[in-house]
Amino acid sequence: MEGGSARFIIGVIGRSSVEMITFKRIIRNKSTENFSGIPYALTLLSCLLSAWYGLPFVTPHNLLVVITSGVGAITESIYIVVFIIFAPRKEKCKILALLACVVTLFGVDAIVSIFVFAGPRRKLFCGFAFTIVCVIMYASPLSVMRMVIKTKSVEFMPFFLSLSIFLSGTCWFIYGILGKDPFITVPNALGSSLGAIQLILYAIYRERKGDREKADANPWLETELGKHHPEKQSHV
Repeated sequence: MEGGSARFIIGVIGRSSVEMITFKRIIRNKSTENFSGIPYALTLLSCLLSAWYGLPFVTPHNLLVVITSGVGAITESIYIVVFIIFAPRKEKCKILALLACVVTLFGVDAIVSIFVFAGPRRKLFCGFAFTIVCVIMYASPLSVMRMVIKTKSVEFMPFFLSLSIFLSGTCWFIYGILGKDPFITVPNALGSSLGAIQLILYAIYRERKGDREKADANPWLETELGKHHPEKQSHV
């Protein structure tokens, strides 16, 4: 029972809502700016697949996965609705199309697992499906990390999103170890590592973000920064 309680607590922490900080900014500014909604759609799919994976007829004695992943799915759904409300039209269409893919993929996973597989094979199929999507979810910010290194700015790599990836990956990694479940342990070990790399990049380039904020109030500094960031100057 104590082990189960520990796993439950770690699972809940893994689905914590530190991403809320980013969405407060979106609501306050009434704009998604250059933030991407793709990681949230992929996280929603990951939550749905992991919740399905935790159901008793797929993996017995894993109901805590269903609870925590269900909470995560509800939270991500709310974030996505907020994102769609404040996103420009082109981005709205992109996220809506991605949501249609999320629902389709989850439906296929559920139908195939029920009517095609049974017993250990069902667990294996659902486990691999969840693992693949989880790896893709954690890898989705790689393009942002590349942009951070290229521009030497963390302006559009939110600290709290990076922290969320690190905490979620680490907590679910520990959860998987406690439950001796490789389908949870392996992808979240990758997620924890990528989250740590993002936090390291943030620590290295965060001063550049400060320079941009100062430039907003200082035209001369904006001009000087523009010499080093011509791609941003072109947007002014």
